[in-house]
Amino acid sequence: MQRRTALALLSAALLPAAAGARAQGAWRPSKPVTLLVPFPPGGATDLCARALQPGLQAALGQNVIVENRPGATGVLGTRAVAAMPGDGHVMLVNASGTMTIQPVVMQQPGFDPVRDFKPVVLAMSAPNVIVVHPSVPARDVAELKAWMAAQGDRLSFSSSGIGSSEQLGMELFLLRTGLKAVHVPYAGGAAAITAVMQNTVPLSMVNSGTAAPQIASGQLRMVAVAGARRLSWAPEVATMAEQGLPDLLSLSWTGVFVPAATPDPVADALHAALATTLRQPEVVERFERIRFVVEGGSRAELETLVAGDLARWRGVVRDAGIAVN
Repeated sequence: MQRRTALALLSAALLPAAAGARAQGAWRPSKPVTLLVPFPPGGATDLCARALQPGLQAALGQNVIVENRPGATGVLGTRAVAAMPGDGHVMLVNASGTMTIQPVVMQQPGFDPVRDFKPVVLAMSAPNVIVVHPSVPARDVAELKAWMAAQGDRLSFSSSGIGSSEQLGMELFLLRTGLKAVHVPYAGGAAAITAVMQNTVPLSMVNSGTAAPQIASGQLRMVAVAGARRLSWAPEVATMAEQGLPDLLSLSWTGVFVPAATPDPVADALHAALATTLRQPEVVERFERIRFVVEGGSRAELETLVAGDLARWRGVVRDAGIAVN
């Protein structure tokens, strides 16, 4: 009896301590946290990291530093994070092209997006869109297909470079429709857009955010959105799925990842902090300024997105006969 009473008293004494431990909740960083961006300052991925920085600092209770480590279309910085310890103090803020296209079009990228990383959260996205020069008599996919078929083998399309999401997205469109066009790579998205504006090439698939000013001014005409939903700033333009091409997705997105060795409780804590940050109105506004949409969602959803993109682009590279470098 005395033993049971003593145990009861001991348990009661420990309850506040246990409750305190639970109240402290998830893992917290013990030093400043780095958001590593494998691109130069000023691009969409860098802007994403800098928009997340203030809210993430508040949520984690530690300074958050944005570090740019550019090179080889994001590959150098990505490799660097893959080799880092998984202690939660370095996160990779990366673009879809580096995570799901470079591993497909490069023979030795030096990292595996599935083996070397754990997903934390999908931060933002913007679909690619098909645009044409205003002289092209097409306002939707059906009209574009008819016009392209009438041109025979004389057509060409621009992209921001060999192996870019714009090239692979357009190659996917050609595969699904049975149409033909020659790829003309340019040095970046702005040059690819200019080529269509000048009618050097009649059409392209481009990032919707990058081309938004030219679309709004009428210098380009958008005929289809290669995303799951219509654009809020151009709701009159239907998606590929709405126009009879349900599996034609080409999305530019930015996600946050940690090294694969990171324990799940640490990745979960970082996800919770980022999810809170993504809900802040100032973050939504900063993303909207560059025509990206705040995403969020679970870690598992980002994992599924990465796997789906890898499978899609591997199929396009194989079926379109794109040379792997």
